[in-house]
Amino acid sequence: MIDAGHGVDTPGKRAVDGMKEYEFNSAVAHKLKEFLLMFKGISVLYAHSDSEDVPLHVRTNSANLHDVDLFISIHANAHGDGKDWTSAEGIETFVYQSKPKAATELATLVQAELVKKTKRKDRGVKTAKFYVLEKTKMTAILCECGFMTNKQEAALLRSDDYRTLCAKAIASGLSSYYNLSKVKPTPSTPIYKVQVGAFSHKQNATKLAKELKNKGYHAIIVK
Repeated sequence: MIDAGHGVDTPGKRAVDGMKEYEFNSAVAHKLKEFLLMFKGISVLYAHSDSEDVPLHVRTNSANLHDVDLFISIHANAHGDGKDWTSAEGIETFVYQSKPKAATELATLVQAELVKKTKRKDRGVKTAKFYVLEKTKMTAILCECGFMTNKQEAALLRSDDYRTLCAKAIASGLSSYYNLSKVKPTPSTPIYKVQVGAFSHKQNATKLAKELKNKGYHAIIVK
């Protein structure tokens, strides 16, 4: 289950220049789903909604009810009061404070891929008592993909290229951890054509085409 953190109307969760955090979170979530569906045996659910703010307990209850294998929450970070640019920067990935083994191993792989692909500062894998990490019963991680309060990173968070990089990085980390295999493209069914005759006079071609149509064959005349 993918969780785009916060929601369309969550107050305060925005960059210094006005971008709502959910704009970034939801864009990465949708891209991540596309990348994950390229792998065999994968199905994806969303914990969030693009039309309303979904309470945290509803998100975690949904994950537990559907008995999903993984809950991954996507966020953009902030530092200070959120009203001024600061120097805090980089990527960090969180697991619950009890440091669950599976979540920590997965977070380590995802963090490494995020840092590698975005080339942002590595702030490491950290622990926190975040609600979505505490109340979910499955492996759960939370990714902070850059600071909305850092002027350079805020510009990146607005960028479609950066959002794609983050989604690819998370998908790559998941693929490595779960040893996923790509779905092989289905080859198109070949179509074989048969030419029955070639004529220098059109009337002969028309006559043969008519005979073939009378016998139930699809016939066309090509000059």
